[in-house]
Amino acid sequence: QVQLVESGGGLVQAGGSLRLSCAASGSIFSFNVMRWYRQAPGKQRELVATIIIGGSTNYADSVKGRFTISRDNAKNTMFLQMNSLKPEDTAVYYCRAIRSQTPTADYWGQGTQVTVSS
Repeated sequence: QVQLVESGGGLVQAGGSLRLSCAASGSIFSFNVMRWYRQAPGKQRELVATIIIGGSTNYADSVKGRFTISRDNAKNTMFLQMNSLKPEDTAVYYCRAIRSQTPTADYWGQGTQVTVSS
């Protein structure tokens, strides 16, 4: 069992930056897919960014060019660098780690609040 803990959220003005971290209690080397999601009040959880083993990334159109996902296997940590933040980025951000090979696994963190003021 691996636990994921997000950190780095907070209150920031529009145009500012935050860097979220997702620290795993064990090795993330075997997780072939890692993702960041967010959920704003009254809205469904949405996929923000994906990084797969090997380093390929994918982003939601709403954050493309502003957010950067990365992972450091040596530190068992995934990151989300968020620049040029907008009020509509306000949400609880969650990380997720998926291993599709046997033994399969799918872990979520507890979330970190990001609030962007206008």
